[in-house]
Amino acid sequence: MTGTRVDMHVKVLDERVAGRAKARGLDVLVYAPHFTRWPDIRERAAAFSDEELLVVPARELFTGDWRTRRHVLALDLEAPIPDFLTLGGTMDELTSQDAVVLAPHPGFLTISLGREQIDRYRDRLDAIEVYNPKHLPADNRRARGFAEEFDLPAFTSSYAHLRGTVGEAWTTFERDITSAGDLHAVLRAGADRTIDRRHGPGHHVRRALEFAHIGWENSWKKLDRMYLSGTEPTHPTHVAYEGRFDDIRVY
Repeated sequence: MTGTRVDMHVKVLDERVAGRAKARGLDVLVYAPHFTRWPDIRERAAAFSDEELLVVPARELFTGDWRTRRHVLALDLEAPIPDFLTLGGTMDELTSQDAVVLAPHPGFLTISLGREQIDRYRDRLDAIEVYNPKHLPADNRRARGFAEEFDLPAFTSSYAHLRGTVGEAWTTFERDITSAGDLHAVLRAGADRTIDRRHGPGHHVRRALEFAHIGWENSWKKLDRMYLSGTEPTHPTHVAYEGRFDDIRVY
């Protein structure tokens, strides 16, 4: 089918990533790196957007503490939102900004929205991820079940933390998307789409590499630095937030 091919969630962005996206026929990347402030994400997304590839900024927000953490993917923010707020506080802030809100990798390990949270916020979610290369087959089946149970539009992404994974999975929208506003609009409207991914041994290798990356990503050293230091750019006590979120922060 014709349409716009969107990798709905990548963590990495540089010249090699942009080149790989173009080589794989992608039209749009949604760029949402970990622990990076919104103004910096927007600036980098703009720097790598051109006539061949649109890069749309987003934030994967880490809500809750280490035991209750849940990830939420947000687009079209009006103002920066830090990590480590309560889930309810984060969702209230997203609602006040009328942001696009997506459920990435639902039900995966202990870091995602599960059935209870999806049910609670189903009217606030614009789409739910139904295929993720980091998922095991059972995770993808569960995610598809959530989308069907709660009648939510689907999406997929490469969820690339490694350059080589960009373009392993993508969502094709039937509409032309030439700006971030166009993507926001199709997501809010629940526009028609198809879910696509690569197949074969190469795809399985990329999936295995991404899954192995989880171990490094969740090492104690990184958790201590990111969650507890208070100096990271998306920590709610950072001076940039001027204490605005003190009543709903968990660290």
